[in-house]
Amino acid sequence: MLTPPPNPLPIHREGESSEHALIETRDLVKAYGLLPVLRKINVQIQRGEFVALLGPNGSGKSTLLRQLAGLSKPTAGQILVGGWSLPDEADAVRAQIGLVSHKPLLYENLTARENLRFFAKLYGLAGDEREQRIDSLLKQVGLYKRGFDLVRTYSRGMLQRLSIARALLHEPDVLLFDEPYTGLDQDAATVLDDLLITAHESGRTIVMATHQLERARRLASRVVILSRGGVVYDDVMEHIARAQLAAIYSDATSMAAAR
Repeated sequence: MLTPPPNPLPIHREGESSEHALIETRDLVKAYGLLPVLRKINVQIQRGEFVALLGPNGSGKSTLLRQLAGLSKPTAGQILVGGWSLPDEADAVRAQIGLVSHKPLLYENLTARENLRFFAKLYGLAGDEREQRIDSLLKQVGLYKRGFDLVRTYSRGMLQRLSIARALLHEPDVLLFDEPYTGLDQDAATVLDDLLITAHESGRTIVMATHQLERARRLASRVVILSRGGVVYDDVMEHIARAQLAAIYSDATSMAAAR
């Protein structure tokens, strides 16, 4: 099982109330030149939520995740993670976030262990603590016996599992997933399902961008739908019947496209 963040991680800065949203965007705007990608996004995410971020291609899902991860500066508006502000306090925010995308972000000519050692050093882990953490994570993601194999010999599913281990090295409270099921076969997708469920049950806050509506309905506790750079739907999953999500998605994105 995945190890829960300790107690949980103290990511709220001194003086901030824990009753505040763990993640909050206020009138967030991101534009590339004259092209707006995010248009005044206002979202609050509470600690422990599993948010499925849905929307058609070009709706702004990946851009929003990059903003939350501190990888791209907003054009306007504000982002708060545990009371820390982006981009001014990006280092503090990044220390609390693990990012997994459809690109594994691993070095294929290194072994799994060598990859994890490299990233562990970036987070200040060393010595026995680092090796124990690597052993634990490789066991948790089912790669312990393949730890000395070069990453270029890994299947797509194994790469995603190792990416999750990389994202968990520093015990983040928040996990961001950008289309993590891309290119996975059914067996690998089922393994990833189990890892996500365990991560959520361990208390982590998860935001996952995906096109897979049925998988989002099964895994997430809340759904946020983007279209044309804006939020067009936001509700907890318990309010959505099994047969409704596809219709809600179609209606919300169609109405936004017609504006």
